[in-house]
Amino acid sequence: MCDYSLMSIPNRLAVAGEELVSHRFQHGSIGLASPQARSKGVWEALRRSFSPPVTPAVCIPPGAKLMLQDIPAQMQREIGTDAVEEVTFTQLTAADNNYRDAVRFRNGREVRLQELCDGMRVRVLDLCGSEVLEPHWEELREFIST
Repeated sequence: MCDYSLMSIPNRLAVAGEELVSHRFQHGSIGLASPQARSKGVWEALRRSFSPPVTPAVCIPPGAKLMLQDIPAQMQREIGTDAVEEVTFTQLTAADNNYRDAVRFRNGREVRLQELCDGMRVRVLDLCGSEVLEPHWEELREFIST
């Protein structure tokens, strides 16, 4: 839903059909957020610089379908994708204190949200998809042996 790194800031659940952006939060982690309204004029920009608004993280359930836009050319080549792709939101692990949120492309490649560029547009297509997180064998072995 929301990476452990985003739990210390306000957050909310996404709504189907809404537009989001990948956003680097104040503590450095990347997550999803509503697009920020632009400052209107110099004085508004100056006021915001002294008292920046708190941007809430937008949480996505595993299995949700998203339309990822503005995929940089280098990432397109590395992943083998286009500039706009439908992706499935997923979690890579259930382990604590690990970045786990990712998107899975149609070709099976998975990219952690932390590897996305700041400002990429994301449209929420469907939140109803459900995905069961199955831990990797190493994680199962860790839980069984304790």
